[in-house]
Amino acid sequence: MIEMNLEVNGREENWQVEPGETLLEALRRYHFKGPKLVCGTGDCCACTVVVGTKSVCSCCLPALKADGQKVVTVEGLAEEGVLHPLQAAFIETAASQCGFCTPGFLMRSYSFLKNRNPAVLPTEVEVRKALAGNICRCTGYVKPVEAVLKTARVMQEKAREQNG
Repeated sequence: MIEMNLEVNGREENWQVEPGETLLEALRRYHFKGPKLVCGTGDCCACTVVVGTKSVCSCCLPALKADGQKVVTVEGLAEEGVLHPLQAAFIETAASQCGFCTPGFLMRSYSFLKNRNPAVLPTEVEVRKALAGNICRCTGYVKPVEAVLKTARVMQEKAREQNG
């Protein structure tokens, strides 16, 4: 076992991991069950988390690559029991059906929105490109795109209010 330190959802963690263990395996072993193992090859994005500022497929990332990093999982989006605007938009637009792919959609969307200027709304094409790779057999992709666009509008409003 190898010791590693990281921050997960704002909390400092000290983990013991096996050489070659993936970040997804470590997350799930340490009780972060939001990221899902579906393909194990990084092709479906159900295991997506944010490491630093980038969304990554945690099933393909060696856990030790996250040593010293900040990691956000879907469990870390809500703050003090209040849903993140993205989570609320997914509910309001019925963007999650069976829910298996939802954590990946949320985390890819979160990273996409977090890394852009909130004053500039993304286009539908930009959102579709950002979510390309997320595999879902239930939603048809229309509702998740709608939820991201709705969240972008909410974030734009908040930015306007903060900037006066």
